[in-house]
Amino acid sequence: MPLHDWTKVNSGIFHHFHQGWCWELGHALNRNGVMPKNLAALVEQKHGFKEPDVVAVELNLPDDTGSGYSGSGGTALLERPKTRVTRQTDDEHYAGKASRIVIRHRLGRIVAFIEIVSPGNKDGAPAIRQFVEKVAEALRSGIHVLVVDPFPPTPRDPDGIHKAIWDCLHVEDFEVPAGQNRVLASYEGAGVFSAFIETVGVGDTLPDMPLFIAPGEHIMVPLESSYMAAWTASPNAIHRLVEG
Repeated sequence: MPLHDWTKVNSGIFHHFHQGWCWELGHALNRNGVMPKNLAALVEQKHGFKEPDVVAVELNLPDDTGSGYSGSGGTALLERPKTRVTRQTDDEHYAGKASRIVIRHRLGRIVAFIEIVSPGNKDGAPAIRQFVEKVAEALRSGIHVLVVDPFPPTPRDPDGIHKAIWDCLHVEDFEVPAGQNRVLASYEGAGVFSAFIETVGVGDTLPDMPLFIAPGEHIMVPLESSYMAAWTASPNAIHRLVEG
């Protein structure tokens, strides 16, 4: 199903779809064989980075044998993702080398999260600053992030949401194609930050995107199939508003 133009409806209408899409993503990732067995995808769990949409949590299971996931029953991929644009920087790698105390939740640590951008994330300078700083803070803490932005750039992110996020880590030129100005960006937060970027436009099929769950290991997130499931479950009134 092609990506719809969600600028046609108000933020409340999109919020309903947004919630459904998050649940469909969580269901898809939790199915057997998608993620390693000691990971669980949870929707809107509060933590220090202000409620991401979907988080991947490492479960403290008795048979855990290490920090890697390639041999633990899932489909973690070791080869590097292939996306239209790739960026990498180690500008902040040595800035965080000082010793620190890490507090882990008794049910497991957060290893990654997914954010679907909403209009509220872009409706003012404070909102977008809070959003991009949340992502940058997570990456600096070694948490991997996938950002899905189904909205066009605004005066607050004139070059797209990736550029706004990446500028917090490393200032670098990035242009969003005029006909494909919706940005999907997967970030690997492992000292040397990596970004894997796709751009799409209204009417395009959403590609599956990588979500890193450990340095050098990722799973593929089924954006299109989860989007379709959420759209099918949405009320016909929303269909008429968005497609009208």
